[in-house]
Amino acid sequence: MSRVARRALVTVLFSLAGISALAQARVIYSATADAHADIAQATSTAAKAHKRIILDFGGNWCGDCQVLDIYFHQPPNLALLEDNFVLVHVDIGHMDKNTDVAAKYDIPLKRGVPALAVLDEHGHLLYSQKSGEFEAMRKMDPESVTEFLNRWKPRR
Repeated sequence: MSRVARRALVTVLFSLAGISALAQARVIYSATADAHADIAQATSTAAKAHKRIILDFGGNWCGDCQVLDIYFHQPPNLALLEDNFVLVHVDIGHMDKNTDVAAKYDIPLKRGVPALAVLDEHGHLLYSQKSGEFEAMRKMDPESVTEFLNRWKPRR
């Protein structure tokens, strides 16, 4: 391996390690939250603001879930998210919590997390990830999230 290639590899590995270290320190999914109440509140907020709702199913132990949340908070994704969506984090525990909520929104938890569902401003399901599209988020780039948000934002 050439010196330049080794340096590039080391840079990438340190970058990933930095994301991983940052991700491990963050609590995204509240163990005490009431997903049903949070979704009801999000529906009320979305209806008033004419926004869509994103249900983010995952767990704090999930590195890919952590990376997705980091990507959500980077430009231009943060502006897209804030302008067009109400985000609800749904804690799935260790695949044993809020399983009724996942089933209601056609989220097959066995396919992996993070898994997203998009609801219209009235709480009707528009889209659910059926094939674990974001379960390898660590191998994806922030632009994949930008693409997703642009695809599902409301048409104005």
